[in-house]
Amino acid sequence: MRSVAVIGGGIAGLAAAVRIRDQAPDVRVTVFEQGATLGGKLRTGELAGSPVELGAEAFLVRDAATGADSPAITLARRVGLGADLVNPAVGAAALAVDGKLVPMPRGTLTGVPGDLAALEGVARVADHDLDAGRPLLAEGADVAVGALVRRRLGDQVVDRLVDPMLGGVYAGRADQLSLAATMPALAQQARVEGTLTGAVKAAQAAFPRVPGGAVFATVRGGVSRLVEAAAAASGAEIRLGATVRELARTPEGWRLTVGPTRDPQHVTVDAVVLAVPARPAARLLAAVEHVAAERVGALDYASVALVTLALPRPELPELSGFLVPAENGTAVKAATFFSTKWAHLARPDGVALVRASVGRYGDEHVLQRDDAELAAIVHRELSNLVEHSLPKPLETKVQRWGGALPQYAPGHLDRVAAARAALRASAPTVALAGAGYDGVGIPICVRSGEAAADAVLAALRDPQRRG
Repeated sequence: MRSVAVIGGGIAGLAAAVRIRDQAPDVRVTVFEQGATLGGKLRTGELAGSPVELGAEAFLVRDAATGADSPAITLARRVGLGADLVNPAVGAAALAVDGKLVPMPRGTLTGVPGDLAALEGVARVADHDLDAGRPLLAEGADVAVGALVRRRLGDQVVDRLVDPMLGGVYAGRADQLSLAATMPALAQQARVEGTLTGAVKAAQAAFPRVPGGAVFATVRGGVSRLVEAAAAASGAEIRLGATVRELARTPEGWRLTVGPTRDPQHVTVDAVVLAVPARPAARLLAAVEHVAAERVGALDYASVALVTLALPRPELPELSGFLVPAENGTAVKAATFFSTKWAHLARPDGVALVRASVGRYGDEHVLQRDDAELAAIVHRELSNLVEHSLPKPLETKVQRWGGALPQYAPGHLDRVAAARAALRASAPTVALAGAGYDGVGIPICVRSGEAAADAVLAALRDPQRRG
């Protein structure tokens, strides 16, 4: 019987395990997770008697390329949760401009406008978006998002729209994040179009049109249910608290060194899916494929904290949440009104859950505060932003994610491609999966895990490719 080790029990690793079960049920799969629980950044907790998401809260319903169900929706249905998918009740979001909440401009692509008139009253546009008769980007080129948008539309468009959008997703800064990695559809059109607004419009026009329907979904009862159901459906052996410290070649495959250094266990397998963040992946690859290790190890990460308040009968705007540009000077960079956004979380006693995200790449000093201080800062800043004093929380929860969000510098996709090419050439039964390589968000991580599973299964079926 062939065997595959999936190192990392986040959603990418679990999606890989389910894929192997479906495509090759005779292959034995073991998931090694160094933590005490599965799920990675998908974790549901409880606050004041209500379920609360301590990490990712939702996922896209549609695949941006095809318009079909996203990989997350497909996985949820595959593992028996199709009837438990729910959509937001409120989709309107806001932006904090000069300390006040204003409606999020419509028609932008991650904050980059296709229609400059839509930004009136929100951001001053310095319109240098002239067509010089050549594409904005050369074929294969990459650039920081902020550099391109500042050059074409000015600083305020970046600082008030693009930067908070990217900060909400990546906890990163527009001036340091790769266009190709964070906005692939826009990067593709920028290699054709001569203006930025033209590239935005072309990218939007290329999105598949699906009439009606919600953009996002989550799982009733919490996203941890997706984790649990995927683990069960995979049929894999799950080993928690199992740190894989070394990966070494054997004549037939791979040897994993697992557990404490004083009492290690050695496990031999035929193939490995590395579904862990870039730095631990680079350490494991160092003795296997130095080019892959070097390319993967270049990735940096940001740390964040998610602070959730259970508020008794607060007066909240009818919004799903809002984003806060860094120019506001607040610790809070984004907030979600859970009980407004998700109707199934509304309580008859009026207790509302509000979650704020704190921490930006390169500006994590606020995270050095203890939990009580951090919760007090969030409560005060949220009160200022909604322009009235919010009631004292019944309970608070601070979830810290150290080194959690990958920061894709320009050239990231090329580095990942080089790492994967090196593995295909010398170690084809080892594959990379997860947010550190292919992008953030549950659907992307699911697809990444499935692609890694397909890659190692293909190598196992071809004796000449096993390496």
